[in-house]
Amino acid sequence: MTETLAADGQKTWFGQPRGLTVLFLTNMWEQFSYYGMRALLVYYMTMELLIEQSVSSYIYGTYTALAYFTPIFGGIIADRWLGKRCAVILGGTIMALGHFLMTFELMLYVALATIALGNGFFLPSLPSQINDLYAADDPRRPWAYNVYYVGVNIGGFLAPLICGTLGEFYGWHYGFGAAGIGMVFGLAIYLIGGKYLPPETRDRPAEEEVGGSWQGFDRATLTLLGALLLAVTLFRSAYEQVGNTVALWANEGVDRMAGAFEIPMTWFQSLNPMIVILLTPFLLARWRRQAEAGTEHSPLQKMAIGALVVACAYVLLAFAAAIEQHGQASWIWLVAFFLILTTGELYILPNGLGIFARLAPQRLGASTVASWFFAIFTGSLAGGVVGSFWSQVSPAIYFSLLAGIAVIAASLLRLLDAPARKVFAVRFDEDPAAGDTQDQPKAEI
Repeated sequence: MTETLAADGQKTWFGQPRGLTVLFLTNMWEQFSYYGMRALLVYYMTMELLIEQSVSSYIYGTYTALAYFTPIFGGIIADRWLGKRCAVILGGTIMALGHFLMTFELMLYVALATIALGNGFFLPSLPSQINDLYAADDPRRPWAYNVYYVGVNIGGFLAPLICGTLGEFYGWHYGFGAAGIGMVFGLAIYLIGGKYLPPETRDRPAEEEVGGSWQGFDRATLTLLGALLLAVTLFRSAYEQVGNTVALWANEGVDRMAGAFEIPMTWFQSLNPMIVILLTPFLLARWRRQAEAGTEHSPLQKMAIGALVVACAYVLLAFAAAIEQHGQASWIWLVAFFLILTTGELYILPNGLGIFARLAPQRLGASTVASWFFAIFTGSLAGGVVGSFWSQVSPAIYFSLLAGIAVIAASLLRLLDAPARKVFAVRFDEDPAAGDTQDQPKAEI
């Protein structure tokens, strides 16, 4: 491990505070456990428990929704009472228990609820410790979130390869057990590396400030954020099918043979995080060049472009399913789908989080950003409803439906661009006719 000294004399790893490595690895293993279990969930319910497909989609959508609903309350509890470190340890322990409970068929619903509960404490508390590692004027701070986000995708990339392979070839319970072990690894790293994290400080706002939930927001900002939540909810109802109905099609409608080797169906779930890792540097460089030339799109324009790109990805699947309606489509179609879908994802999700972060009043930063998770919650619920139609229509028609949903979301996002420019012009004295060249933080996707 490369250890150096920062300008302030503090020891660093890879040019960053040593605590960032601890948070990075903890997050990586937590994501490994979460996405490892999620890669198996729909297959486990439909193939092992023989739950009807439409019901499985509802269960999947409800679970993923709850996993992003509980952080809204978990963050408040951590800030007000538990503290970030205790919340991470408690949440990680509860999640590990939930993953191990998945090895018992009769405990399915209890296990899913347990994981969602633990995620509520863990998810908002771990990344919120990054700021404490840096001085306010430290130039390394913006890149810290990029480094941290890589951990999300490394964990998401490895999870289907390891947990998915174990589940498919040796038994579903081995895959779930591996996810639980991953969470234990993350907890162990966090506990051992705790000495590299700064002392925790909690500034409790005055009661009148806490009670004034929307103090600091004007009507235009609230309307913009509410409309944005609606558009993103619609978008995620299509996007969330990646781990749901698209996963089912990968098993039923795709020829997974590569020569004499049959590609495990869960391995395709690794494509999304892998492509995120590979594409992010190129997109950031492209946006930086556009910003320097004054041609960069505004955040809402980027989000609209992203939704349209995702629509194109589903059009591709609809085409593949249509031309192969009496057989199986080549797995190359699925790889192309993930490449296009992930490109659109990188345009829409990080920019959405960035808008919420920028428009947050000073004392409501955590609460405002937490409301971004509410869009993931509602979108996941909507995704469960949309997924229930999979068994009622042909794959070509179904994927066309998803493309249509994404187009409607893109239209809504494009309509919100003008109001958003006006809000940013008032709040930050920006030119409403110009694109926003601020770097946006990365979302947990």
